[in-house]
Amino acid sequence: MQVINLSYPYVASQIPAGAITLALGFFDGVHRGHQRVVATARAAAKATNTKLAVMTFDQHPSVVFQHAEPDHVRYLTTVSQKVSLMAEMGVDILYVLHFDAAVGSMPPQTFVDQLIVGLHATTVVAGFDYTYGPAAIANMQRLNDYGHDRFEIIEVPKAIDGTEKISSTRIRTALDAGAIDEANTLLGYQYETMGTVVHGEARGRTLGFPTANVAHSNNTRVPGIGIYATMVKVENQWVTGMASVGRNVTFGDDRPVTVEIYLLDFSGDIYGQALTIRWGHRMRGEIKFADAAGLVKQLKQDEQATRDYYLTQPFHAQPRLWSVLRAQKEN
Repeated sequence: MQVINLSYPYVASQIPAGAITLALGFFDGVHRGHQRVVATARAAAKATNTKLAVMTFDQHPSVVFQHAEPDHVRYLTTVSQKVSLMAEMGVDILYVLHFDAAVGSMPPQTFVDQLIVGLHATTVVAGFDYTYGPAAIANMQRLNDYGHDRFEIIEVPKAIDGTEKISSTRIRTALDAGAIDEANTLLGYQYETMGTVVHGEARGRTLGFPTANVAHSNNTRVPGIGIYATMVKVENQWVTGMASVGRNVTFGDDRPVTVEIYLLDFSGDIYGQALTIRWGHRMRGEIKFADAAGLVKQLKQDEQATRDYYLTQPFHAQPRLWSVLRAQKEN
């Protein structure tokens, strides 16, 4: 897959020759609704013998419109994670557009002329609620007014799980509540974060459960407080992990939230190393125990529950997306 980073105005030589089918969206999370958009575009590209392209942004529009601090906007997926997922879905070209004031203030006609027609799109695919400017005048229903029949338009209806729309907002809410199982169902794959091992209080060693204390960037949305079954990529191998997101309330009040992971069947000095964490299942919430002995007893139960989970839910390192999407790709 070719990844092209664009800033507006872009240089014409950056745009590959040849017609494309273009899928549009911010795609935070690349969830099942987004996957439907890309799958629809993939089918259209195959039918028209064009390359499949996707255009996304490098940062959330709130950075421009609401003056949010770029380092404090929490995403479901980083740009690098989007790249990986889009490649897995068979995308040929991924345009990553820098979203700045120039893009944010772009009139709808300019957006269409420069960022659809200018990219050689002959078919455009987007969700029913996609906008490219003020929603009242820059929506999917108005797209052909600006397109002037220069490209075909495919509007993808909302994806529903249960009775509600699958959305990035819904997934963020689930993650913040610690409902990782619900979030994973909506995503269509297991949620993943990346962090670095830092020094902690080393209390886990005295309890017989030495943990890796993992620091995440401010842009990362870590699941809410709870105990989780995880898989952790350490030194290019996947290791079963029992993760705690919490305040260690057994040892005091008003403590900061930390992420600590006990790696099962692994030993070694990994301070300073980057870890990839796949969050599989939430086992319980955080409990304040009367003493360390009560905590150790519970940790032994959590370890067994972690092992049992991965016995019934075998882990596959690659690909990330579930079999239903891979079947769509083959078709």
